[in-house]
Amino acid sequence: MKVFAGNSNRQLAEAICNYLNVPMGKASVRRFADQEIFVEIQENVRGEDVFVVQSTSFPTNDHLMELLIMIDAFRRSSARRITAVLPYFGYARQDRKPGPRTPISAKLVANLITQAGANRVMTLDLHAGQIQGFFDIPTDNLYALPILARDIKARRNLDNVMVVSPDVGGVVRARALAKRLDCLLAIVDKRRERPGESEVMNIIGEVEGKECILIDDIIDSGGTLCNAAEALLNNGALSVTAYITHGVLSGAAVQRIGSSKLEELVITDSIQPRGEMVASGNIRVISTAALIGEAINRTSHESSVSSLFD
Repeated sequence: MKVFAGNSNRQLAEAICNYLNVPMGKASVRRFADQEIFVEIQENVRGEDVFVVQSTSFPTNDHLMELLIMIDAFRRSSARRITAVLPYFGYARQDRKPGPRTPISAKLVANLITQAGANRVMTLDLHAGQIQGFFDIPTDNLYALPILARDIKARRNLDNVMVVSPDVGGVVRARALAKRLDCLLAIVDKRRERPGESEVMNIIGEVEGKECILIDDIIDSGGTLCNAAEALLNNGALSVTAYITHGVLSGAAVQRIGSSKLEELVITDSIQPRGEMVASGNIRVISTAALIGEAINRTSHESSVSSLFD
């Protein structure tokens, strides 16, 4: 087993290697003057079980191209098996045709990864579970929910906690967390007028006097969560905390979260946190290194990954 990393999230890759007690594989991923990407594997990988850790986060296209070229380099270096480990799978939100003459980009990216030479894919909290079916190779979709649930249990009195889904589409995820915590569930009913903007319409559930935990897979602009937090507090909630797997936080999202009524935003390190996130007073990052590292270890030893979530 050998673990390599592109440039998107080296901190997480190093933490995974520390968990596995293996050295980081030696590879050079650099750019020519015209920004063409060049990859050189600097150690022998013939016959090895190779894992490439690379989130396709901002700049998404650069990091995706790095991943594809690295996979091709390993394939041409006669690696026995190549597993693409994507803690954050970019383009996952484009998993269907929202209107006429639009692409299904998640399927295109799945084809690119497969054609580059990957034998297996491992990812974390896909935006839609059916994206696994876009791949014609084995795909493991890991869940951050156990990590988030442990953090909530360690910091909250569960007698007064209510899990809240920020929209109707996230009810399954919120229900799973509520079941783990053995607490009640509420739903924010919102209407999105245009991309990047949302308006909260109604709260389904009695949140008065409750410590509300918003749960979702991706936070991008932050508008939905900030609006949801304000609506929950207006309906009598004592406090609102958000637990999100993938902290995309594009544009002015960090400033928006900082000035919002959210008590705290907790994200994982599936996307390498920028300096402004680390410096923010109400954003906290928790690690997925042990989860991904254990999944890599079990995959390499051909043992069960699903039992991680029992």
